[in-house]
This record gives sequence, structure tokens and C-alpha cells, in this order.
Amino acid sequence: MGVKVDYMTPDFPSLSYPNYYTLMTALEDSGLCPSDTITVGTGRHCEVHQMTGNYMWDQKANVSFDIGVNKESLLPLWWNGSEPLWVTMMKAKKNVSMYYWPGCEVEILGVRPSYCREYFSVPTDKNFADAISDALESLCNNSAEMAAVYYERIDVEGHHYGPSSQQRKNALKEVDKALSNMISLIKRKGLQNDINVLLFSDHGMTDISWADRVIELKNYINMSDTIQMKDRGPVVSLWPAPEKHAEIYQKLKAVEHMDVYNIEDIPNRFFYKKGKFVSPLTLVAEKGWFIVESRDKLPYWENGTGRKEAWQNGWHGYDNELMDMRGFFLAYGPDFRSNYRAPPIRSVDVYNIMCSLAGVQPQPNNGSWSRVECMLRNTAPLAPLPPCSSCVLALALLSLFSRQISLL
Repeated sequence: MGVKVDYMTPDFPSLSYPNYYTLMTALEDSGLCPSDTITVGTGRHCEVHQMTGNYMWDQKANVSFDIGVNKESLLPLWWNGSEPLWVTMMKAKKNVSMYYWPGCEVEILGVRPSYCREYFSVPTDKNFADAISDALESLCNNSAEMAAVYYERIDVEGHHYGPSSQQRKNALKEVDKALSNMISLIKRKGLQNDINVLLFSDHGMTDISWADRVIELKNYINMSDTIQMKDRGPVVSLWPAPEKHAEIYQKLKAVEHMDVYNIEDIPNRFFYKKGKFVSPLTLVAEKGWFIVESRDKLPYWENGTGRKEAWQNGWHGYDNELMDMRGFFLAYGPDFRSNYRAPPIRSVDVYNIMCSLAGVQPQPNNGSWSRVECMLRNTAPLAPLPPCSSCVLALALLSLFSRQISLL
């Protein structure tokens, strides 16, 4: 029916907020739209757009970014490192509708989208279906020329029960049903020749075990010798007291099943170490291992009554080249080839194809046009396609599991 890539490699760390921005930003100086659009994109590596984690700390200002839930997370300093696609659109006088997309509630570079259905809690299946319907309507009535829909349930069930669990599979069936209804709605409205649909994720997921794959930092270092620790799991950011840096580094270097890096030693392939908020020491666990201060701080999930139900069984954030961290990308519509299996792409590439569909010149970015041009029916050197009446609907489904989506 359309295009399916073999897989999409996320940016490091393979966490949500870093890849939201990788998919949705380009350089601050230099978008979208002959088409109306539902999408996301910056096309920049994390060290360039500066959103380097779900949890960050600005030591100079002594403020924290805690996965977008604390008030300080709305400060411009976290978001102004790049210009997201929706900001570029708004600057070009193109209206943008966003549904549950993290960051749409933030004023970035002095700009907000024309409509933001803010994320407060995990959207329900009905929320997702309503968002798709409303997004299509906003494109059809010309109240928006771009829209972005974010849906998290597959990710949540994968965390709770594990990526191979029946609960996660059931969630995927519900998503598949919503997407099938979307296709039917597009056909009923006679828009199948006017809308390009893009579906993609920001990361994959792997199984974790609390029985024997936990690295407790308190067993190796005195935590009082650190100034700050951010996040837990596959990637941990650590700020040692300056006089304790060398000692802590040497002790952690001997710990099995994880790597510890001084900033200058972080592998270049991560495109991470130049980030403004990167800590003096970065700890990276082997796949399936979990780094935490102590076991009592392991993540759990709550049931509907707020009671602790169980420890989480799935996680992501590991080395982005690992197979389990791969995401997916699917697309169909008048500008895409039919029944085409495309070679692998990277999350930084998505921005370029959206700009091409939208008819705007991409801002400087880290993506590769050569990896995505094969998906289009008519290709040329990267530049805007001529204005047309088509629109683009891109949906972010935050987890891997592309093989089981039957839409394409």
C-alpha cells in the first residue's frame, strides 16, 4: 500500500525527549507545507538541539528538566537550542495543530503552535481516535496546515508488562484499529489523493530483569561525594564533587555491565558529548541492565487506584545501534511509492522528507536526503516539491513493534 523502511535508528540516548526533538527540529536559523501536515521534526542530533535526556540539570542556573513534568521544564533554556518544524511553520504564517505532543505547550523561540491539545496524562484509545479525527478535520477545513499526533499507550504497556507481553500486543491491536478507521475516514472524505500519511516511532524497547541485572551505585561509590545524579536505567548522568571526580571515575570504571565516560571520551558515534547539559560522567549500561542509586529507587507502575502494582518490565535508552532500540517508519499517500520496502534510515532523516513533502527548503540539519529520496514517486535534489493540494498526516507511536502493524 505504501512505504515501509526496514527499521529506523533513533538518536542516542534512545529515550523519548531527545528523539522528540531529533525528529522535529533543524538549525535555529533557517518547515512545511504545500501540503497540510500532521508531523514532527528537527533532523538534528541531540548534542546539536541540546535535548540530551528525559532528565537534565543546568548546573549554572541550578534548574532541572524532569521529563517535562516540573515547572522548570517549561523554561526556554531547554527548548531554544533548535527550531522545531512547527515553529518554522508558524513563522511562515502557517497554522499548526498539535495533539498531546510534548513541548507544544512551551513557548519556543517566542512562538507557540496555533493549537495545542496539551499532554497531561497518557491519552486513552478514545483520545487517540478523537485526535486523529480532529486533526483530519483541521486539515480539511484549512484551519491548520500541519498537525502532529502523539500516542503513548504501546510504550506504556511495554514498560509495564514487557515488549513481548500480551498486554502490549492488545494495545497494538487497538492502535491498529484506530489507524484502520482513519484510513476509512480518509476514503469517505475522498481525500486519498490529497493526504500523505506518515507513521513513526522514537525508539524501541527491550526486556529488563530486577532479579539479577541491577547495578546499585551505592555499592561502589559514596553518593554523598556527588553533587547531582539525573535519571536511572540505561543512561545515568552524574556530577561528582570536583575533588572526588577522579576517584569516582576509577571506582565506576571497574563495575561490570556498564561503561563510564568522561565527557571527552564519550564515543563520537553517539553525537552526544557536545551537549550543553551533558554531565561530567555519563554511565551507559549493557542491554537489559539497569543503573540505579539503590534498589529502593527502582521504577514501579501504579494501578488505577494509585497502588504500587509491580516493577517495570520493559525499558529503552540503551545504545541506539542495538536492534531492540530500533524504531519504525511507515508512509503512504500520493507522493509515496506503492508497496515499497525501503532500506534503513535514521531518525534525523525524517525531517528532510517532511520538508520535501511540505514544499519548504530544509534548514541545516544532520539528516541524509540520499537515505529517504527513494521513498518518493518523483525525486530530485533535496528541495521543496511544487505546491499542491496534498496534506501530510504523521503520527508518532512511541515504541517499536512495526512488524505487527497491519495498516501498510
